[in-house]
Amino acid sequence: MRMNKKILIVDDTKAWLLFHEELINHLYGETFEITTAGSASEAMKIIKQSKNEPFSLIITDLQMETDYEPKLAGEWLVEQVQKISAYSSSKIIVVSAMYSIENIAKRLNVECISKTMLIRNKLLMKFMLEKLMPFLKNFN
Repeated sequence: MRMNKKILIVDDTKAWLLFHEELINHLYGETFEITTAGSASEAMKIIKQSKNEPFSLIITDLQMETDYEPKLAGEWLVEQVQKISAYSSSKIIVVSAMYSIENIAKRLNVECISKTMLIRNKLLMKFMLEKLMPFLKNFN
């Protein structure tokens, strides 16, 4: 099965959407088709429309719109994606500045990167992508 090289980046801060997109393009050139969403609800619409060609990777913030309280918007989004069979092989990375990011990611059974750590070391994204998508290890 051919790995679909589509990434969805979800964050309510335009600067972070741009940061992730530029970082991935810097690391891997035009390897990925990147789509962005500014909220969990916008992301969910995009995800539902993409069931025939699901994203191979979803990178999402946790703290966005407050519509899903007491859950965080990113937490709600991950739970919704995990219910869609077409996305069963898609990978998810939660990228957030929240202190409890590791606990939330562990409970959701997804990967996580602290925004604070990512700013200090952009290669964390490269290591995470190569962990989740082994075909990237051979990419130059």
